[in-house]
Amino acid sequence: MDESIVAIVRAFITFFSLLIYTRMLGKQQIGNLTFFDYINGITIGSIASSVATDLSSKAWVHWIGLTTFVLITFLFQFITLKSHLFAKVIDSEPIVVIQDGKILESNLKKLRVKCDELFMLLRMKGIFDVTTVEFGILEGNGHLSVLVYGEEQPVRRKDLNIEIQKHSLTTTLILNGSIIKKNLVNLKKDEKWLNEQLSKRGITDIEEISFAMILPNGRLYIDKTDDHLTETNSDFDGRV
Repeated sequence: MDESIVAIVRAFITFFSLLIYTRMLGKQQIGNLTFFDYINGITIGSIASSVATDLSSKAWVHWIGLTTFVLITFLFQFITLKSHLFAKVIDSEPIVVIQDGKILESNLKKLRVKCDELFMLLRMKGIFDVTTVEFGILEGNGHLSVLVYGEEQPVRRKDLNIEIQKHSLTTTLILNGSIIKKNLVNLKKDEKWLNEQLSKRGITDIEEISFAMILPNGRLYIDKTDDHLTETNSDFDGRV
C-alpha cells in the first residue's frame, strides 16, 4: 500500500483515538493543569504522533502504548478523586508563601520559586505592595491565590446596602439562521412569540440573523449577518 495512504489512515485513527481519550479524561483548562498533568499531556501527544507518522513500525504497537498510557492516567485520576493523600502526592498541595505581609522564604525554597517570580505573580493580581497581603497561597497548578487585608478589599454592593437585581443566564435562541427550539421551550416561549419580536425589528427572514439571545436582564439581543457597518481604517502602520 502507498505510504501516503497509510499515513492518512493512521492519522485518522490517531485523531479519533485522541478525541475519545480526551473526552474520557475530562475537560480541564490549560491554565489549571498541574505540572504532572502537563507532562502527561505532552507524553500522550508524543505517543500519538508516533502512531500517525512513524511508518517504520506497526501502528498497533504505538496505539497499544497510547491506550495503556491513557488508561494509567485515567486510573490515577480516579484514585486522586478517592484518596486525598494520593492526590497530595500526585498534584501537590497548596502552600502558604505570604503571611501577614511577610514572605515565607523557607516555603519558597521548598517550591524552588524565586522572590522575583512571586512578585511577578502578585503584579499579575494587581498587587504591588506585599504588605497589603494577609495570605498568599501558591496552588498546585502554579497560580497564586491572594487574600488582602479587609481594609484593602474593594467595597461591595451589599456593604452599601445597594439592592442587587437577580439575573439569569444568557440563552441563545437563533444561531446561524436556525432556531434553537429547545431553548425556546425552556423559556416557555414559542416560535410565534419569536417571530413577533423579529417583526418589531423589521426582520422577516430568520436567515438574516447570525445569532439572537436573551440577555441576563431579559432583553432580546439580535445580531444580523450583514450589519451594514462602515469599516474604520486606522492610520497605525503596526510599528512602534
